[in-house]
Amino acid sequence: MTPQAKPDPIPETGLIACDWPVSWSLEIPKTWVSGIFLAVFTSQDGYRSYTPFVVRDTDRSSDILMVVPFTTYQAYNMWPFDGRTGKNLYKGYTADGEMGGNPERAYKVSFDRPYMQSGFPRWFDMDTSAARWAESAGYDITYASSIDLHEGRIDPSQYTAIIFSGHDEYWSKEMRDCAEDAVAVGTHLAFLASNNIYFHIRVEAAANGAAGRVVTCYKEAPDPDAGEAGPTVRWRNLGKKHRKAEQGLLGVQYNGILKEPAPLVVRESKHWFWAGTGLRDGDEIPDLIAVEADGFNPSMPSPADSEQTLLSASPYIDSWGRGRTVQNTSLCANSQGTLVFVAGTFHWPLALNDPDYLNPHVQRATTNLITRMLEPRR
Repeated sequence: MTPQAKPDPIPETGLIACDWPVSWSLEIPKTWVSGIFLAVFTSQDGYRSYTPFVVRDTDRSSDILMVVPFTTYQAYNMWPFDGRTGKNLYKGYTADGEMGGNPERAYKVSFDRPYMQSGFPRWFDMDTSAARWAESAGYDITYASSIDLHEGRIDPSQYTAIIFSGHDEYWSKEMRDCAEDAVAVGTHLAFLASNNIYFHIRVEAAANGAAGRVVTCYKEAPDPDAGEAGPTVRWRNLGKKHRKAEQGLLGVQYNGILKEPAPLVVRESKHWFWAGTGLRDGDEIPDLIAVEADGFNPSMPSPADSEQTLLSASPYIDSWGRGRTVQNTSLCANSQGTLVFVAGTFHWPLALNDPDYLNPHVQRATTNLITRMLEPRR
């Protein structure tokens, strides 16, 4: 391999795409099982970097499909993180080399570039923690990426449950259609973190025509190419009367950011979800509500034909000045018995397997959830 030049951002969109020649490729052996993998690259002088990828197996049915949020990984990717040119969908550098904000951010980000720094995407540890827990429990599980969801490779009827393992914020219409189709055919959904389906995106082709290489999200700025799916704004701002708000599928939606972790406060402790945990109403699970949280908003749409149980009511102080807010872990069941679960906090998947966050109450409750999802329909 030889060093390649760093491209400059396209002025109109901030897009940074590396039109580099292929210097290495990997043909996946047929003996490999579906899973989350890391390609490890070591330079001659000993520096190491990583690139995560998913090996899918969409030719077979499995009890569980875990979807890994690569569209959100790319939204946060600040490569080249050089104090000059790096951009993501949140920030960019000012002319003085300082980290700026919305005025400097990109509207488009490309998969045709490395991940910044070591190569681990931001929040990747949430997905690997959930995957390690599920595999150690012996579940029949296969994996796919959010791009697979977008490009129509996923038939939700092949799976009993689909788990969204981490921070899954950036969703195209095609991705949401697939999740809604899953519920319609009786496939359960479990979102193990929070702030899911928040920004509407388009997934577009690269300049060379390669499909699925660019994530586009204009947010507050005018979207010059909005199509039938609508502009790339927050889902809750699409349609009249917030009819596309994420709560209409999930039952809850993002409602704040925490500076410091707060305890999850248990509700409905006699529900089967909390069975075997020994918890009672009002008991606290320390530091479980962290980073971003979800809650029920009575002014937003709720899932149709569903009974909702709010399994927590955890007060916290929103760091963006919205004052006292309440986090809710939510479980919705429709008349066919199809479940949609949302943990509503970033620390939930970490509590499943990460040694720094491990919590037996979270492990037991999640086991109860998956066990119920995999039971024959009553």
